[in-house]
Amino acid sequence: MKILLVRPDGIGDEILSLPVATELRRAMPSARLSFLSSVYAAPVLANHPDLDDVLTVTGQESWGELVRLFRRDVDAAIFLKPFRRLMTAAWLARVPLRIGTGYRWYSWLLNRRVYEHRSDFSRHESAYNLGLLRGLGLSPGDVSPPRLVVTAEEREWANRFLGDSPKLRVLVHPGGFSSRLWQAGHFRDLVLRLAGARRAVLLTGSPAERDKFRAETHVTAWPAGVRDLMGALTLRQLMAVIAESHAVVSLATGPMHLAAALGIPTVSLFDPRRNNSPTRWQPLGKGVVLRPDVPTCEKCIYEACPYWDCLDRITVEAVDERITRVLAHAQPVQVADV
Repeated sequence: MKILLVRPDGIGDEILSLPVATELRRAMPSARLSFLSSVYAAPVLANHPDLDDVLTVTGQESWGELVRLFRRDVDAAIFLKPFRRLMTAAWLARVPLRIGTGYRWYSWLLNRRVYEHRSDFSRHESAYNLGLLRGLGLSPGDVSPPRLVVTAEEREWANRFLGDSPKLRVLVHPGGFSSRLWQAGHFRDLVLRLAGARRAVLLTGSPAERDKFRAETHVTAWPAGVRDLMGALTLRQLMAVIAESHAVVSLATGPMHLAAALGIPTVSLFDPRRNNSPTRWQPLGKGVVLRPDVPTCEKCIYEACPYWDCLDRITVEAVDERITRVLAHAQPVQVADV
């Protein structure tokens, strides 16, 4: 059987879809498993032992191109997120089994529907994904935390690139787009505090995040022990650098999930919005999720909210303290209100 897992999405979203591939490999070892990814996130999936192939879409394909994609000898397409255009293409291609949520008005495009609301945020995203296997007649068990592969050659490159150091490496990733932001000045002060404590600090981010961070912090030079790698790494290089680090500090964003899936402890800052709940989105690894001790909100109403400064109520000192604890003894992820 040839099964296509469909979720061309962000890095974290695709990582949290990987337990589906792992469960399918266990339950149907002879099946051929492919993943339809976004071009941006596809490098993350390279070398994954439970995937036979990774296909990509840009979002700009014509209808004909999408229909041809689903006609590539696909027996079952599992829509881990209900992308209407892709579901329509699979319907037009007459994919024999089309599996996904039954709660959208266009769910009639599917012929195996699973009825479970994700909007209640009562389960982890990976568990919701795994539940869709009921559409194949399977009874999935517990989630196997996702794991990513960094090759020996990539690790050797990272070791040469980073050099030998007796210091513990802390990777700090200030950017993100799916969550509220901690002030750039806080990240700057955290980096300086870590460097003062003789940590080896690695700053990472995209070119756009680099430009924004530099404009907001006015930093022209970092002290010894800090390497600014923002805008300098490919996605696979970022993975290799994370794999050679001892902790990753970030918001609720892709590198957090990369680190967890590479076995690296995380210190993650989550804002209090309900749709950013750790119950659904926390990393499946070791470390801590820090949330401001304010009420959970349905959506951000900005300055009209009395807790508008919610994320900035988490102090640099509190984050530094948690980093120290995680470096000393990392345990399975816990959520702490601070």
